[in-house]
Parts: sequence; C-alpha cells; structure tokens
Amino acid sequence: MDEIVKNLLSSLELGEEQHYQNMHLFPLYYSGNHSPEYLTLKEALEKNLLVITEVQQQGSVPELRVKNQSPFTILLLDGEELMGAKQNRILNTSILIPEMSEIIIPVSCTEQGRWSYSSPHFMDSDLVAASKLRAYKVKTVSASLKESKKYLSDQMMVWDQVHSLASELNVSSATSAMRDIYTAKEEDISEYLKKFTHLDGQKGVLVFINGKVTGMDYLSFEPAFKNLYPKLIKSYAIDAMLRKKDGEKNDLRKMAENFLNQAKECSEKKYKSVGKGWDHRYEGKELVGSALLSDEKVIHLAFFRIAEDEKAGNISSSSQRRQFRIL
Repeated sequence: MDEIVKNLLSSLELGEEQHYQNMHLFPLYYSGNHSPEYLTLKEALEKNLLVITEVQQQGSVPELRVKNQSPFTILLLDGEELMGAKQNRILNTSILIPEMSEIIIPVSCTEQGRWSYSSPHFMDSDLVAASKLRAYKVKTVSASLKESKKYLSDQMMVWDQVHSLASELNVSSATSAMRDIYTAKEEDISEYLKKFTHLDGQKGVLVFINGKVTGMDYLSFEPAFKNLYPKLIKSYAIDAMLRKKDGEKNDLRKMAENFLNQAKECSEKKYKSVGKGWDHRYEGKELVGSALLSDEKVIHLAFFRIAEDEKAGNISSSSQRRQFRIL
C-alpha cells in the first residue's frame, strides 16, 4: 500500500461514538494532510460554475460531459447522484475536475425506466448511493480497471441493487429511480440526520450497522466533508433501515481500530484518474476500497466491508429484479 495512504490510516483519530437505533458511527479526525481547497458538486452547481450534460444529444449511459467554468478545482464523489437529462446517474469513482476544463466522466444509471430528457443538464440530487451499492460498485469498477483500464461498473448489478432496495423497503417507482426510494423514506431518514451530528474538525465517518463495520469515508478538506456529511449519512442510513435488528454487544471502538488496521493490509493497484491525480484500488479479506490522491495528498478515501462470497459470486439475482414494482 502507498505509504501516504498507510500513514493516513495509521493517523486517523476516532471521536466519540454516536448512535441511533442499529446504526453507530465514529467521527474521524486527521490533522496532518493540509489538503488543497476544492468545491463540492453541490457548491459548484449552486454557484453555476459547473455544467453537466449528456455526451451528445442521443446520450450514452456510462458517460457524461462535465464542464468546469471556474478557476476552482471541483470534487465529484464516488456514488454521488446526478439527476436530470435522459436518466439519473451516479459517479463510478471520485474525480477532481481541473479548473477551466471539460472532461468525460464515468457513471452508472440509477433510473432504468427512463431514457428521455427531463432537463437539458444535470442537477445535484442531494444523494449518495446506498453504502452496500457503493461497496459492490467499487468491486466491479476495480475489476474493470484491472481488465481494461476503464472505469466501468456492472450496470446490471447497479439496477439489481436499486430494485432490491425498493422491494425490501416496499417502494414503487414509475421509472425504477433510486431517488424515489429516498424520497419515499424521507421521514425515516430525517431521524438519522437529527441523531448524527457533524463536529468541528471532523473529516470522516466510520459506520457500524447491527454491530458490524459497514464502511468508512474520509475527505481531506474539512469544509467539503461538512458539505457532504448529510449525503453520506443518508447513504449509510438507507442500508441501516433494511437491517433493523440488535447487533452483537461488542467493543465497537476496538472493532473500528481493527478495521483501519485491516485496511492497511489490503493489496493495491494504481491508475491514472479521469481528472487530477491518481486512483488507488484496494482489496483485502472481506474489504474493498478506493482512494483519490492528488499532489501527494489523499483527497478521498473509502473502505467497505464485503463478504468473501459476495466478492466472488453474483451480487444479486434476477428474481430480486422482478420483485420491483413498476407502476
């Protein structure tokens, strides 16, 4: 593993545990990165500094065109959802968009039942995909990079996960849209947002569901993490809502420390990022992860727990797909 990433994992500090129902989290702190500044997707779109469109009029499912019209670097986070144009999409990886630039970015569809324009360009949906979907997407994008050096996901897997989530939460959508699931469960999700508080100096979260580590996210720039915090809480909360049961009464702090140590033992592969910097991919025993590095700084780091049988086998079945009810 790259020493910069390993040193970061060794230096992360766990804050005081917070919890609501079956979801627990530890705030993550790190004082040594001295990150460059960048805007988030939400900030850039609100300031009209970023334009995101289909690559051409007829569109292309796995690609979008991004134009940064500002003198600022902009971070698009792995799993963030864009809504509009011909269908909603999520980012396949974290990308730093250079200032005053235009690039093509890799995405996955999260709205299987629509292929027609609802707007000429994309907006921020204010969502990050469910943490379980993100974990599987990291796995499949990493496999694509290994095989073809392309940031492609398993699109069928993404649809399967959206359909399965909707079925298990008893949500219907006219276009099989992931966003409709979050909208239907907005009242429940709001309770999680009330209970999990962003703290001064916080740059990450390490999350447990039912007493087991689910995953972690770290961002280098504190204001960016604060801006993305509600999206990340929603991402983990929607999975927690699926698995409401009492977890084992373990020492969660010790388990969190073990998780960070296990992450340091993962194997690593490095690829040129779509935007600025380098994309690092990780795999270990029941762990997958990714990191975006630029100018020798860790911009975004994420690890997820994923069972060995899920890493090796089919993630979801066609029968789960059929359970999703289309109006």
